[in-house]
Amino acid sequence: MPTQNKSQSYDAIIIGGGPSGTCSAAILAEYGHRVLILEREKFPRYHIGESLIPFTFQPLQRIGMIPKMKGSAFVKKYSVTFVQPDGRRSQPFYFFNRYDRETVAQTWQVLRSEFDQIMLDNAREKGAEVREETTVTRTLMEGDRVVGVEAKDKSGQTFEVRAPITLDCTGKEAFTSNRNGWRMSDPYLNKVAVWTYYKDSKRGVGIDEGDTTVAYVPDKGWFWHIPQHNRMTSVGIVAEGKYLSRGGVKDPKTIFHREVEENQWIKDRLSTGESTGEYFITSEYSRHSKYCAAPGLVLVGDALAFLDPVFSSGVMLALKSGQLVGEAVHEGLVAGDLSPARFANYGATIRAGVENMRKLVYAFYDPKFSFREVIARYPDAGGEITDCLSGDVNKDFTQLWNRIREFVPLPDDLPYGAPLESSADGGKASAISAAGKSG
Repeated sequence: MPTQNKSQSYDAIIIGGGPSGTCSAAILAEYGHRVLILEREKFPRYHIGESLIPFTFQPLQRIGMIPKMKGSAFVKKYSVTFVQPDGRRSQPFYFFNRYDRETVAQTWQVLRSEFDQIMLDNAREKGAEVREETTVTRTLMEGDRVVGVEAKDKSGQTFEVRAPITLDCTGKEAFTSNRNGWRMSDPYLNKVAVWTYYKDSKRGVGIDEGDTTVAYVPDKGWFWHIPQHNRMTSVGIVAEGKYLSRGGVKDPKTIFHREVEENQWIKDRLSTGESTGEYFITSEYSRHSKYCAAPGLVLVGDALAFLDPVFSSGVMLALKSGQLVGEAVHEGLVAGDLSPARFANYGATIRAGVENMRKLVYAFYDPKFSFREVIARYPDAGGEITDCLSGDVNKDFTQLWNRIREFVPLPDDLPYGAPLESSADGGKASAISAAGKSG
């Protein structure tokens, strides 16, 4: 295998060209730092995770993406609706009843191949260097510090690049977390998703065209229904694997269409139009990294943590973490200090947000839980629930959790997300723990 021995140097190396990586890259490049994004695929490429929530607005605004989003063909999203198995539909939860209609309250249903391409181009325009079809094969180490990466380009040539900080933005692959044994599953959220795309199926009209619908399957799971542009709709079922594969059924198409019969609203929506014919399946939705950073390394977006997708929090958390890390790395470069401790507040902030959303996800999956019952007993809880579901996740929700615990148990916070100071001291994490900071 040909090898290029000459090593190139940057201020920051970013592994992965998804939303977290391109958000960080755009910020760092805008500050004038030399940034390199190494992306395994050739964009545009397919990716799931298509529904944005209101509080993606702030990081998108920070990196200059809002005008591009407004000029795109993406369907505008103003609301979320919940549907019972028998087809009874809640009133839409309109974001503009709580937030400014011209900014936070209007978001988008995106085609990730297009959205991620716009994000990558935005980082390029701000000065980031991007190398696509380039696979990172290992991190370069000096003692316990990451000092760069080894990568292979599409011609098969291997090369090295070095930087004082490397950002792991590898998404579900979680490149460094997996290799270091830091990746932890969630104790309860072990779901499987099966999905496809329909063309010309039924959808709402006017401001309801882009409504996200969560449609329940009796005591077992839920469908997402996400209208996209070009007359396409993303539709998927999420439930326990044992339930979806009952009777020995393994074929994703068979699983999907069997579950369609379990919700009358979904059945009606898909009674017109037809599937593209391609069905997807994935598992192990929720996962967490023990650490947010280590010497020379910081984990961002899904590589740090990913939750069950019921409330579409993935892209918001990716963008939020990308923004926080971009600013933190800039400050560290200016100060000449990129020690893991510098990322303690970042890790604590993201973990606090993840834990808040995680509590709502756990409640959602408890058959005894109903948003309606909580709000009936505590009418002012509706606003707090809306805030969390909209992505305003770093508020103090203590009162809300105490109220919800009157109906169902909620999980304890997971002890993850602090930086790892050094492997030489037996894996000692920073004294500032994720559990101790609310952000």
